Amino acid sequence: MQGLEPAIEVENLGKMYQVSRRAPGAGRHQYVALRDVITDRVRRLFRTQGNGIEEGATEQEFWALRDVSLKIEQGDAVGVIGRNGAGKSTFLKLLSRITDPTTGRMRIRGRVATLLEVGTGFHPELTARENIFLNGAILGMSRAEIIRHFDEIVAFAEVEDFLEMPVKRYSSGMYMRLAFAVAAHLQPEILLLDEVLAVGDAKFQQKCLGRMRTVAHGGRTVLFVSHSMAAIRNLCQKVIWVDRGRIRDFGATNVIIDKYAEEITGSGHDMSDVRNLPRPGFVDGRALITNLTVNGSKAVFHGEPFTITLQAEAEGALPALAAGFGFSTIDGTRIITFDSDLSNPRQDLPARGAIEFVAEVPSLPLQPGHYLLDIGLRSGDQTAIDYLGGCVQVTVLPGRATPSFIANAGSGVRLDARWSFGSFPSNT
Repeated sequence: MQGLEPAIEVENLGKMYQVSRRAPGAGRHQYVALRDVITDRVRRLFRTQGNGIEEGATEQEFWALRDVSLKIEQGDAVGVIGRNGAGKSTFLKLLSRITDPTTGRMRIRGRVATLLEVGTGFHPELTARENIFLNGAILGMSRAEIIRHFDEIVAFAEVEDFLEMPVKRYSSGMYMRLAFAVAAHLQPEILLLDEVLAVGDAKFQQKCLGRMRTVAHGGRTVLFVSHSMAAIRNLCQKVIWVDRGRIRDFGATNVIIDKYAEEITGSGHDMSDVRNLPRPGFVDGRALITNLTVNGSKAVFHGEPFTITLQAEAEGALPALAAGFGFSTIDGTRIITFDSDLSNPRQDLPARGAIEFVAEVPSLPLQPGHYLLDIGLRSGDQTAIDYLGGCVQVTVLPGRATPSFIANAGSGVRLDARWSFGSFPSNT
């Protein structure tokens, strides 16, 4: 929001850990994480050489986050994306003061509520009721403020029958629902969420997204780490791309997600030379598919344009030539097919030579997920000239208009229909 000071300012923020690595020749390579460092210190009291280092081990610096500088304005909903181990969770832990930075400084304006893992901030021996009041007190809220939101929290978490039970006896789903409800309803100015949609069923995930949207639209600041690009597209105006501990990019959601998707999936969709891939026994071999380009080697998005270019070499003349491609689930079940002769006449090839088919799909109907691509050539209605089944794995990502409720629904096809609408008075 213009005219207000940023909710979060960080400058040259960094987090370094000391890790131990066994030197070559000291047995199998083993990396020791931070949680093992204290144990290592004790071991070295009993098993050291003259320099005080365990035999065969060396200390190394690991920068989980480095040279991070940015500003997040009040009321912004910001997604945080990146590969596993990129530093996303470390960034949120620094902002929530769970861990201290090694370098740099940060300034946070407002009360911060965090949900970085299931049950963060809960005392396992206390009941749900007691933990709600404890978390509210930690946020600096008065008892009256907590009571005002208490029923809403309990209803959202669906734990009405278990309020007096110690939360250590909760299932992971109950724990997650309560933790999210507490974090999202106790009026924090800043809400930090790490993979909150990784736990829980689809109904709970939709409730979470709806609540986060309400929080963001209410003028509070949200930072949301997620691998669900559809959820981030639906919730966030801006995105931070974290790559190997550094900020790779920061900007408008659609722009950054498209760049990220291009990098992580683009190279996997390009298979220019397919002539040496195995063929099934039923093809007659009068032509050979030689080259295939999938979507121009760009990322594939649900609901957005999609292109396939197929090239082949024919041994001689071919009558009534047609090409086709289809998508199957990973287990091999075909779910959609595109054939050239459904909308275009079949082509006669008069003599030996090269062939090229280009198929352009204006709006790919495949839901986000992983698919296998099948391609083929045929002559007439029956004769298979060449066929490649499952020759490429294609990852379809959520598009700009993908509803969040189908983002994690699994493979399938989403098609339009001709709809009509009417209304009439009820008989009751």
